[in-house]
Amino acid sequence: MTSKDHFGGGSQLEELNGFTNPGLPEHKPRIADKDPKAAKVAERQVALWFVLSMVGTIWFIVSYFLFTPGETMQSIRLHNTSVGLGAAVAMFSIGAGAVLWAKNLMSDHEGIDERHDIGGSEEDQAVALEILHQAKEESGIARRPLLRNTLIAALAIAPLPAVLVFRDLGPLPGDKMFTTLWDKGVRLIQDPGGVPSAESERPIKADDVTIGSAYHVLPSGIGDEEASEHPLNEKAKAAVLLMRIDPKELHEDPDRKDWSHDGIVAYSKICTHVGCPVALYEHQTHHLLCPCHQSTFDVTEHCKVIFGPAKRPLPQLPISVDGEGYLVAQSDFPEPVGPTFWEINHP
Repeated sequence: MTSKDHFGGGSQLEELNGFTNPGLPEHKPRIADKDPKAAKVAERQVALWFVLSMVGTIWFIVSYFLFTPGETMQSIRLHNTSVGLGAAVAMFSIGAGAVLWAKNLMSDHEGIDERHDIGGSEEDQAVALEILHQAKEESGIARRPLLRNTLIAALAIAPLPAVLVFRDLGPLPGDKMFTTLWDKGVRLIQDPGGVPSAESERPIKADDVTIGSAYHVLPSGIGDEEASEHPLNEKAKAAVLLMRIDPKELHEDPDRKDWSHDGIVAYSKICTHVGCPVALYEHQTHHLLCPCHQSTFDVTEHCKVIFGPAKRPLPQLPISVDGEGYLVAQSDFPEPVGPTFWEINHP
């Protein structure tokens, strides 16, 4: 229920169910409404908050480069405190300035707008434009250039700290999500656990792989610093399961017949669902099972999914045998390993 006079002062009040609508209280002008000097002081106070926000943003940027975190906890604490203080001042000052602007300088007349249907007629468009014009006048943003300019400047540089924070996430990954250390001629070695060294590498000969056996395999040289700056990350992508089954039980596609060697096949160990390690091999059914969500893959048919939430087969690593009888890769995986997400977003 509303009064007939929306801004108070009306004498005709509606009554409903024994209750009389008291209407809106009488508007009491503020000091800034009556005294131009007080309004000017309030305007400068708000502008000062916006300037202080800019100072906080600049301090964040300066601190980011000036107090570079080192290896000591003290340097890290100093860096975090400095940039955190700058970010806090920058964000708080914008909010404080906006609150003071609304409290002391914007129109504080109370009013009631009846809800009505909004259409696309010219009349509705005129009403919308009138509302925007009214908001501009009541905020004072058009006639107060000091507030307008300082607010725009504060908001313009406020996102700069975020750019520096994103910079700390490291260089762009490029095609690292879609490639591994497997390459033509790279030997298959048994996974010794941890990061293998040159001394711990144990290449696998084709004659050593018996029917029903399964090997956890890595590419030779994965522990070499020249090959990878982050060997554990590369190991997580390049991990392979090597199995040998009776060649008569393999149902290979014609274009993949040369990807195996006498029943020996190699598939990525990383589940295509969410990236868990597929480590359970049932040699009688030739099924690989992911223990996380029970996705099951059939080794005899290029590890196609026969159960579970995975949406695509495990990527197959093409293998062959070198002149010394050792198993080697023919190339990298022909498709990204791991969750399907990477395949979908592959450029």
